[in-house]
Amino acid sequence: MRILPFLALLFLLGACQPAAESRGTGVPVEFHLQTAAGPLDSPAADGQVRLLFFGYTNCPDLSPTALATGAQALNSLTPAERERVHLVLVTVDPERDTPAALQGYTAFFHPLLVGASAPPAQTAALAKALGTGFEKQAPRPDGSYFVDHSGSSYLLDGSGRLAATLPPGASPQEMVAAIRSLL
Repeated sequence: MRILPFLALLFLLGACQPAAESRGTGVPVEFHLQTAAGPLDSPAADGQVRLLFFGYTNCPDLSPTALATGAQALNSLTPAERERVHLVLVTVDPERDTPAALQGYTAFFHPLLVGASAPPAQTAALAKALGTGFEKQAPRPDGSYFVDHSGSSYLLDGSGRLAATLPPGASPQEMVAAIRSLL
C-alpha cells in the first residue's frame, strides 16, 4: 500500500513536465521568404534543416524567449552541424519589420539567426501549412498594436517536410535533440 502514494506522486510530477515535441505531418512545406541577404526558400532547395519561429521585433515576450532558446540550441551544436541548420524568424508584422530591422533584431540573439518576411498572404499560407496562425490586434489609441502568434517552433527536415513542432517552452536541449535527429 505504501507504493500507491509514491506512484501517484510520480504520475503528478510527470504531468508537470513540458510537453514532448510532437512529430510533424511529413508534408512538404513550400515557402519563399525575403531576408536582408536575399531570398530564403524551402529546405528542399538546399537540403538544410530549418527551425522556424513566427514572431516580430516588437513582441514583448514570446519572440524574444523563443529566439534566445533557439540561439542557445544553435550554440550547443557542433560547427559542422551548425552549417546544416538555419534558424529563421518569420515576421508576422511586415508593416514594421523591414529586412534591415529584422537583421538587426536577430543579430542581437545570434549571428546565424535570420529574419525573414513575405507578403501577408504568403506568411498566412505558411503558418496554415504548419498548423498555426497569427492575428493582428486592433491598434491602441497611441497607434501601437500587438500581433498574437504561437510560441511554438517548427522544424523542417532537409527535404522541406514538417518533421516536428516544438511546444512553447521547449528547452535548448530538446531543440538540439530534435535537430540532431534530422542531421
